[in-house]
Amino acid sequence: MDNSPQNDIFAITLPGMENTLAAEAREMGFDVASTEPGGVTLRGGWPEVWRANLELRGATRVLVRLGSFMAFHLAQLDKRARKFPWADTLLPDVPVRVEVATSRKSKIYHAGAATERIAKALTESAGMTVAADAPVTLKIRIDDNRVTISVDTSGEPLHKRGHKEAVGKAPMRETLAALFMRQCGFDGSQTVYDPMCGSGTFVIEAAEIAVGLQAGRARPFAFEQMVSHDAAAVAGLRRMDRSGVTSVRFHGSDRDAGAIRMAQANAARAGIADLTDFQVAQAHAILPPDGPPGLVIVNPPYGARIGDKKALYPVYGQLGKVLKDRFSGWQVGVITSEGALAKTMGLPFLPDGPSIAHGGLRVRLYRTSTLP
Repeated sequence: MDNSPQNDIFAITLPGMENTLAAEAREMGFDVASTEPGGVTLRGGWPEVWRANLELRGATRVLVRLGSFMAFHLAQLDKRARKFPWADTLLPDVPVRVEVATSRKSKIYHAGAATERIAKALTESAGMTVAADAPVTLKIRIDDNRVTISVDTSGEPLHKRGHKEAVGKAPMRETLAALFMRQCGFDGSQTVYDPMCGSGTFVIEAAEIAVGLQAGRARPFAFEQMVSHDAAAVAGLRRMDRSGVTSVRFHGSDRDAGAIRMAQANAARAGIADLTDFQVAQAHAILPPDGPPGLVIVNPPYGARIGDKKALYPVYGQLGKVLKDRFSGWQVGVITSEGALAKTMGLPFLPDGPSIAHGGLRVRLYRTSTLP
């Protein structure tokens, strides 16, 4: 049982994905306090912070709220920042970075001046070093004159799982791939096929979920550089091996042989090469893999990503025809920035999902129930 003090833990996700992340967190046994724009608030001690970083597949970062105070001008901000108990969380020999976001509702409206005051408080009163490339980042929000101080416990964004070295153009982030598959009803028991798989993100995520591999098992975290870090306890939470077995296989194809080589190398590094199958194939030539129907999920090119949108209408139309003709009994999920391209597929899509920011564009998930 976790008897450490309870924190507000804020798991960040892309706006529009909050409810999906909350569902994942509940399923993993986290105490979900609320969903709010940009993320989900969990309650728990530091062991839950560590576990959230290791296990939540849809979270972009995990912040811990350290405290808050009111400040109506910079001198007050300076004074209260000097009294804040930084040493409860931060190690004196680990440099920190300060990021301040201000709000229009506050009398302190200049983020640069606020950053400077807090950095001075850290160096002059707490003996800390402040550096732009520090391994630990403080996130400070000033909203309606309330200064809320959080620490980023993740470090590198959580889509960087630690085993994917090779990526193609415009890759789907692992965090987003996991959330989109969850929205399609994927729970690890269905086969998954991506006919334009690139470096294999959907396929590899699906295989890892199926055998219970931790998302962050192979990477370091910023929380390892904080006062609360307990190396033995974290080692007890970190599982490098599979916790489950599956008879399901996960498949990807792509017309680019280089992409297939990348996907195979990434799957091998992730330790799930035996569960995955990657083949060079044109989208019009694909066939359902052996075994029961499952989920086809695909992130095809969109016009803004590769230039000529008009040339893509026949690509989407042909893929839609192949799926209708050959993939009876399968569900389909298509992620694209262009609703008109999705409609060209002629598939019986359910109501549109939310618009999500991805790679400088807004994308949506278009999904079907089981194809007739």
